[in-house]
Amino acid sequence: MSDSVAALRRKITGAGDLHAVVRTMKALASSSIGDYERAVGALADYDRMVSLGLGECFRQARADPAAVAPRVAASDPIDAIVFGSDQGLVGPFNDVIAEHAIRSLAALPGGAQVWAVGERVQAHLKDAGLEVLGVYVVPGSVGAIAPLVAQIQIDSEARRAKRGIAEVHVFHNRPLAASLYEPVSQRLLPLDAAWQQGLAAVPWPSKVAPEVMDHGATTLRAMIREYLFVSLFRACAESLASENASRLAAMERADRNIKDLLEHLHGHFHRLRQSSIDEELFDVTAGYEALARP
Repeated sequence: MSDSVAALRRKITGAGDLHAVVRTMKALASSSIGDYERAVGALADYDRMVSLGLGECFRQARADPAAVAPRVAASDPIDAIVFGSDQGLVGPFNDVIAEHAIRSLAALPGGAQVWAVGERVQAHLKDAGLEVLGVYVVPGSVGAIAPLVAQIQIDSEARRAKRGIAEVHVFHNRPLAASLYEPVSQRLLPLDAAWQQGLAAVPWPSKVAPEVMDHGATTLRAMIREYLFVSLFRACAESLASENASRLAAMERADRNIKDLLEHLHGHFHRLRQSSIDEELFDVTAGYEALARP
Protein backbone atom coordinates (compact mmCIF):
# COMPACT_ATOMS: atom_id res chain seq x y z
CA MET A 1 0.00 0.00 0.00
CA SER A 2 2.83 2.39 0.91
CA ASP A 3 4.42 1.80 -2.50
CA SER A 4 1.17 2.79 -4.23
CA VAL A 5 0.89 5.95 -2.11
CA ALA A 6 4.51 6.87 -2.86
CA ALA A 7 3.98 6.30 -6.59
CA LEU A 8 0.91 8.54 -6.53
CA ARG A 9 2.86 11.23 -4.69
CA ARG A 10 5.52 11.13 -7.42
CA LYS A 11 2.86 11.40 -10.13
CA ILE A 12 1.21 14.34 -8.39
CA THR A 13 4.57 16.09 -7.98
CA GLY A 14 5.43 15.54 -11.66
CA ALA A 15 2.02 16.78 -12.82
CA GLY A 16 2.37 19.82 -10.58
CA ASP A 17 5.79 20.66 -12.05
CA LEU A 18 4.42 20.28 -15.57
CA HIS A 19 1.46 22.49 -14.63
CA ALA A 20 3.88 25.21 -13.51
CA VAL A 21 5.72 25.01 -16.84
CA VAL A 22 2.45 25.25 -18.76
CA ARG A 23 1.34 28.31 -16.75
CA THR A 24 4.68 29.97 -17.46
CA MET A 25 4.38 29.27 -21.19
CA LYS A 26 0.82 30.63 -21.16
CA ALA A 27 2.05 33.85 -19.56
CA LEU A 28 4.90 34.18 -22.07
CA ALA A 29 2.61 33.56 -25.05
CA SER A 30 0.03 36.05 -23.78
CA SER A 31 2.73 38.67 -23.22
CA SER A 32 4.21 38.07 -26.68
CA ILE A 33 0.80 38.46 -28.32
CA GLY A 34 0.46 41.86 -26.68
CA ASP A 35 3.93 42.92 -27.83
CA TYR A 36 3.29 42.00 -31.47
CA GLU A 37 -0.20 43.51 -31.49
CA ARG A 38 1.19 46.77 -30.09
CA ALA A 39 3.89 46.69 -32.78
CA VAL A 40 1.19 46.44 -35.45
CA GLY A 41 -0.77 49.25 -33.81
CA ALA A 42 2.32 51.44 -33.69
CA LEU A 43 2.50 51.24 -37.49
CA ALA A 44 -0.86 52.95 -37.91
CA ASP A 45 0.35 56.56 -37.89
CA TYR A 46 3.38 55.80 -40.04
CA ASP A 47 1.25 53.79 -42.47
CA ARG A 48 -1.15 56.73 -42.73
CA MET A 49 1.69 59.15 -43.57
CA VAL A 50 3.10 56.76 -46.18
CA SER A 51 -0.37 56.42 -47.73
CA LEU A 52 -0.80 60.21 -47.83
CA GLY A 53 2.63 60.58 -49.43
CA LEU A 54 1.85 57.95 -52.05
CA GLY A 55 -1.49 59.58 -52.77
CA GLU A 56 0.19 62.93 -53.36
CA CYS A 57 2.79 61.29 -55.61
CA PHE A 58 0.02 59.66 -57.66
CA ARG A 59 -1.79 62.98 -58.01
CA GLN A 60 1.30 64.87 -59.06
CA ALA A 61 3.12 62.03 -60.84
CA ARG A 62 4.80 63.00 -64.05
CA ALA A 63 7.05 59.93 -64.14
CA ASP A 64 6.59 57.05 -66.53
CA PRO A 65 3.31 55.29 -65.58
CA ALA A 66 5.02 51.93 -66.14
CA ALA A 67 7.28 52.72 -63.20
CA VAL A 68 4.20 52.79 -60.99
CA ALA A 69 2.25 49.86 -62.41
CA PRO A 70 4.42 47.83 -64.80
CA ARG A 71 2.73 45.62 -67.31
CA VAL A 72 2.68 42.01 -66.20
CA ALA A 73 3.07 39.20 -68.70
CA ALA A 74 1.78 35.72 -68.04
CA SER A 75 5.31 34.31 -68.31
CA ASP A 76 6.83 36.73 -65.77
CA PRO A 77 8.06 35.02 -62.58
CA ILE A 78 6.26 35.54 -59.28
CA ASP A 79 8.09 36.24 -56.04
CA ALA A 80 6.33 34.83 -52.95
CA ILE A 81 7.25 35.32 -49.29
CA VAL A 82 5.67 32.87 -46.84
CA PHE A 83 5.84 33.51 -43.08
CA GLY A 84 5.83 30.40 -40.90
CA SER A 85 7.06 29.28 -37.49
CA ASP A 86 10.04 27.27 -36.25
CA GLN A 87 8.73 26.87 -32.69
CA GLY A 88 6.81 23.91 -31.33
CA LEU A 89 3.37 23.66 -29.74
CA VAL A 90 1.67 25.69 -32.48
CA GLY A 91 -0.57 22.96 -33.91
CA PRO A 92 -1.22 23.11 -37.67
CA PHE A 93 0.14 26.66 -37.95
CA ASN A 94 2.65 25.88 -40.72
CA ASP A 95 0.29 23.46 -42.47
CA VAL A 96 -2.44 26.10 -42.73
CA ILE A 97 -0.31 28.86 -44.24
CA ALA A 98 1.62 26.47 -46.51
CA GLU A 99 -1.58 25.00 -47.97
CA HIS A 100 -3.00 28.48 -48.49
CA ALA A 101 0.16 29.61 -50.30
CA ILE A 102 0.26 26.46 -52.43
CA ARG A 103 -3.36 26.84 -53.56
CA SER A 104 -3.01 30.56 -54.24
CA LEU A 105 0.22 30.27 -56.22
CA ALA A 106 -1.16 27.36 -58.27
CA ALA A 107 -3.97 29.63 -59.46
CA LEU A 108 -1.56 32.34 -60.68
CA PRO A 109 0.08 32.37 -64.13
CA GLY A 110 3.86 32.17 -64.32
CA GLY A 111 6.35 30.28 -62.21
CA ALA A 112 6.53 31.05 -58.49
CA GLN A 113 9.83 31.55 -56.70
CA VAL A 114 9.28 31.18 -52.97
CA TRP A 115 11.23 32.46 -50.01
CA ALA A 116 10.21 31.01 -46.66
CA VAL A 117 10.47 32.57 -43.21
CA GLY A 118 11.03 29.46 -41.11
CA GLU A 119 12.50 26.06 -41.95
CA ARG A 120 9.36 24.11 -41.10
CA VAL A 121 7.15 25.93 -43.57
CA GLN A 122 9.96 25.64 -46.10
CA ALA A 123 9.73 21.85 -45.83
CA HIS A 124 5.97 21.95 -46.53
CA LEU A 125 6.50 24.13 -49.60
CA LYS A 126 9.26 21.89 -50.97
CA ASP A 127 7.13 18.80 -50.49
CA ALA A 128 4.47 20.47 -52.67
CA GLY A 129 6.98 20.88 -55.50
CA LEU A 130 7.45 24.65 -55.20
CA GLU A 131 10.82 26.19 -55.99
CA VAL A 132 12.11 27.45 -52.64
CA LEU A 133 15.05 29.75 -53.24
CA GLY A 134 15.95 30.30 -49.61
CA VAL A 135 14.86 30.58 -46.02
CA TYR A 136 14.97 33.34 -43.41
CA VAL A 137 15.18 32.88 -39.64
CA VAL A 138 11.91 33.56 -37.80
CA PRO A 139 12.32 36.63 -35.54
CA GLY A 140 12.22 35.94 -31.83
CA SER A 141 11.18 39.43 -30.75
CA VAL A 142 9.69 42.69 -32.00
CA GLY A 143 13.17 44.19 -32.29
CA ALA A 144 14.24 41.47 -34.73
CA ILE A 145 11.41 42.15 -37.20
CA ALA A 146 12.84 45.33 -38.77
CA PRO A 147 16.25 43.77 -39.66
CA LEU A 148 14.46 40.78 -41.22
CA VAL A 149 12.16 43.02 -43.28
CA ALA A 150 15.12 45.13 -44.40
CA GLN A 151 16.96 42.01 -45.58
CA ILE A 152 13.88 40.75 -47.41
CA GLN A 153 13.59 44.10 -49.19
CA ILE A 154 17.24 44.08 -50.20
CA ASP A 155 17.01 40.54 -51.56
CA SER A 156 13.69 41.22 -53.29
CA GLU A 157 14.98 44.34 -55.05
CA ALA A 158 18.09 42.46 -56.15
CA ARG A 159 15.98 39.63 -57.58
CA ARG A 160 13.65 42.03 -59.38
CA ALA A 161 16.63 43.86 -60.92
CA LYS A 162 18.30 40.61 -61.99
CA ARG A 163 15.38 38.42 -63.02
CA GLY A 164 12.65 40.87 -63.85
CA ILE A 165 10.24 39.76 -61.11
CA ALA A 166 6.89 41.34 -61.95
CA GLU A 167 4.76 40.30 -58.97
CA VAL A 168 5.46 40.05 -55.25
CA HIS A 169 3.02 38.23 -52.95
CA VAL A 170 3.18 37.75 -49.20
CA PHE A 171 1.44 34.98 -47.24
CA HIS A 172 0.97 34.89 -43.47
CA ASN A 173 -1.45 33.99 -40.69
CA ARG A 174 -3.47 36.83 -39.18
CA PRO A 175 -4.76 36.65 -35.58
CA LEU A 176 -8.48 36.55 -34.83
CA ALA A 177 -10.42 36.63 -31.58
CA ALA A 178 -10.37 33.75 -29.09
CA SER A 179 -6.80 32.65 -29.89
CA LEU A 180 -7.67 31.84 -33.49
CA TYR A 181 -6.03 32.86 -36.76
CA GLU A 182 -6.65 32.74 -40.48
CA PRO A 183 -4.31 32.55 -43.50
CA VAL A 184 -4.23 35.68 -45.65
CA SER A 185 -2.28 36.91 -48.65
CA GLN A 186 -1.52 40.24 -50.27
CA ARG A 187 -0.10 41.24 -53.62
CA LEU A 188 2.47 43.89 -52.88
CA LEU A 189 3.64 44.53 -56.44
CA PRO A 190 2.64 45.69 -58.96
CA LEU A 191 0.58 48.38 -57.29
CA ASP A 192 -3.12 47.91 -57.87
CA ALA A 193 -4.63 50.64 -60.11
CA ALA A 194 -7.82 50.90 -58.07
CA TRP A 195 -5.75 51.15 -54.88
CA GLN A 196 -3.71 53.98 -56.44
CA GLN A 197 -6.86 55.83 -57.40
CA GLY A 198 -8.23 55.41 -53.89
CA LEU A 199 -5.08 56.89 -52.34
CA ALA A 200 -5.05 59.74 -54.86
CA ALA A 201 -8.65 60.57 -53.93
CA VAL A 202 -7.74 61.16 -50.27
CA PRO A 203 -7.11 64.91 -49.79
CA TRP A 204 -4.00 66.18 -48.08
CA PRO A 205 -4.92 66.91 -44.43
CA SER A 206 -3.56 70.48 -44.35
CA LYS A 207 -4.31 73.53 -46.53
CA VAL A 208 -0.77 73.65 -47.92
CA ALA A 209 -0.13 70.72 -50.27
CA PRO A 210 3.44 69.33 -50.33
CA GLU A 211 5.66 69.65 -53.38
CA VAL A 212 6.86 66.40 -54.92
CA MET A 213 10.50 66.79 -55.94
CA ASP A 214 12.26 65.33 -58.96
CA HIS A 215 9.05 65.15 -60.99
CA GLY A 216 7.83 62.53 -58.53
CA ALA A 217 10.07 59.67 -59.72
CA THR A 218 12.59 59.57 -56.84
CA THR A 219 10.02 60.38 -54.19
CA LEU A 220 7.63 57.78 -55.56
CA ARG A 221 10.26 55.04 -55.44
CA ALA A 222 11.14 56.00 -51.86
CA MET A 223 7.50 55.96 -50.82
CA ILE A 224 6.95 52.56 -52.46
CA ARG A 225 9.90 51.16 -50.50
CA GLU A 226 8.33 52.48 -47.29
CA TYR A 227 4.97 50.99 -48.29
CA LEU A 228 6.66 47.60 -48.80
CA PHE A 229 8.43 47.93 -45.45
CA VAL A 230 5.18 48.65 -43.62
CA SER A 231 3.37 45.80 -45.39
CA LEU A 232 6.09 43.23 -44.66
CA PHE A 233 6.53 44.42 -41.06
CA ARG A 234 2.79 44.08 -40.46
CA ALA A 235 2.72 40.62 -42.08
CA CYS A 236 5.60 39.40 -39.90
CA ALA A 237 4.18 40.86 -36.68
CA GLU A 238 0.72 39.43 -37.36
CA SER A 239 2.26 36.04 -38.13
CA LEU A 240 4.16 36.06 -34.84
CA ALA A 241 1.04 37.15 -32.95
CA SER A 242 -0.88 34.28 -34.58
CA GLU A 243 1.88 31.83 -33.67
CA ASN A 244 1.70 32.82 -30.02
CA ALA A 245 -2.10 32.77 -30.11
CA SER A 246 -1.92 29.20 -31.37
CA ARG A 247 0.57 28.32 -28.64
CA LEU A 248 -1.63 29.99 -26.02
CA ALA A 249 -4.62 27.91 -27.16
CA ALA A 250 -2.50 24.74 -26.93
CA MET A 251 -1.31 25.68 -23.44
CA GLU A 252 -4.87 26.40 -22.31
CA ARG A 253 -5.90 22.92 -23.44
CA ALA A 254 -2.89 21.43 -21.67
CA ASP A 255 -3.73 23.46 -18.55
CA ARG A 256 -7.27 22.05 -18.46
CA ASN A 257 -6.03 18.50 -19.05
CA ILE A 258 -3.43 18.75 -16.29
CA LYS A 259 -5.98 20.19 -13.86
CA ASP A 260 -8.29 17.27 -14.61
CA LEU A 261 -5.38 14.85 -14.14
CA LEU A 262 -4.37 16.44 -10.84
CA GLU A 263 -7.95 16.30 -9.60
CA HIS A 264 -8.12 12.61 -10.51
CA LEU A 265 -4.74 11.87 -8.90
CA HIS A 266 -5.58 13.77 -5.72
CA GLY A 267 -8.92 11.95 -5.47
CA HIS A 268 -7.25 8.58 -5.96
CA PHE A 269 -4.53 9.52 -3.47
CA HIS A 270 -7.01 10.53 -0.78
CA ARG A 271 -9.07 7.38 -1.29
CA LEU A 272 -5.98 5.21 -1.14
CA ARG A 273 -4.68 7.05 1.90
CA GLN A 274 -8.02 6.74 3.66
CA SER A 275 -8.11 3.05 2.84
CA SER A 276 -4.64 2.67 4.34
CA ILE A 277 -5.73 4.51 7.49
CA ASP A 278 -8.85 2.35 7.77
CA GLU A 279 -6.75 -0.81 7.49
CA GLU A 280 -4.40 0.40 10.22
CA LEU A 281 -7.32 1.26 12.50
CA PHE A 282 -8.87 -2.16 11.80
CA ASP A 283 -5.59 -3.86 12.69
CA VAL A 284 -5.35 -1.88 15.95
CA THR A 285 -8.96 -2.65 16.84
CA ALA A 286 -8.57 -6.34 16.01
CA GLY A 287 -5.41 -6.54 18.09
CA TYR A 288 -7.06 -4.82 21.05
CA GLU A 289 -10.03 -7.16 20.86
CA ALA A 290 -7.73 -10.17 20.72
CA LEU A 291 -5.85 -9.02 23.81
CA ALA A 292 -9.06 -8.23 25.67
CA ARG A 293 -10.44 -11.77 25.33
CA PRO A 294 -10.20 -13.88 28.51
